[in-house]
Amino acid sequence: MRRCVKCKGESVINLKSTNAAFCQEHFIEYFLRQVARAIKKYKMLAEGQQVLVAVSGGKDSMALWDALLSLGYRADGLHVDLGIGEYSEGSRLICERFAANRGARLYVLSLVDTYGSNMQEIVRRTRRVSCSVCGTVKRYLMNLVVQQKGYRVVATGHNLDDETAALLGNLFGWQEGYLARQYPHLPSTHARLPARVKPLVRLGEMETELYCRLKGIEFLADDCPLARGATSLAYKELINSLEEKMPGTKQRFLFGFWDRGRRSFIDTPVELKGCSLCGQPTTADTCLFCRLMQKAGIDPLTQPQVQEM
Repeated sequence: MRRCVKCKGESVINLKSTNAAFCQEHFIEYFLRQVARAIKKYKMLAEGQQVLVAVSGGKDSMALWDALLSLGYRADGLHVDLGIGEYSEGSRLICERFAANRGARLYVLSLVDTYGSNMQEIVRRTRRVSCSVCGTVKRYLMNLVVQQKGYRVVATGHNLDDETAALLGNLFGWQEGYLARQYPHLPSTHARLPARVKPLVRLGEMETELYCRLKGIEFLADDCPLARGATSLAYKELINSLEEKMPGTKQRFLFGFWDRGRRSFIDTPVELKGCSLCGQPTTADTCLFCRLMQKAGIDPLTQPQVQEM
């Protein structure tokens, strides 16, 4: 094992992509510096700004919440309880315990308490791809909480691995619209929609997990049961095999696209209008959330029950 590049002490990680090794103290320092660097480069947040963090209980979102608090941001959490048995119970408890230990504000929204159905039931009734349905529902509910509580920025725990896998998939399918919009900071396009930022884009899954373990941050190690078989996992496996043979591939691929390739794709502005049912911004007459909930036999106008911890 190599020695720490900063103090020559015993290292806890060797980052082949940057040819650097760090001890515990200097890895945590490195991690926070990478988050701060991403925030500054992509102009995600103003100093000390209030931000709502989407927290699932997994390593990435918990590492992000802790990092933003450690960097001095007023970071509050939002957890959507999907009602998937022990998986969701564990996820919720982790978020609640973190908030209690750090004295942070946490909002919890339960699908079962609000709609009487869990995510598995909603997916089954709609007969759509589970990750697509789940993502649509969570984004919609997050926007409602943002509007109710007055937030202007939402942060998610998408990391380097997530973004490279998404980029690879979008390139394989020539999804030009997605390619134009894939960026770590997407400004608000409507008064009812928050800006969205991804402060972990300079860090991979291995680094977020180690950060949590070194800082004693509890996280749920199990993958979401609904994500099994997701195409993103195949893309991650492919890009990881390239990274193993050619360290630094992920950074070169992703950052090169953002710095040079993305400008080749034009994000055509779309006209947003109020959904005919709920009034939320959409490009269609009726938003996808309302259509999905109607197909699942659920009243989309039901007001979500939000608990504040």
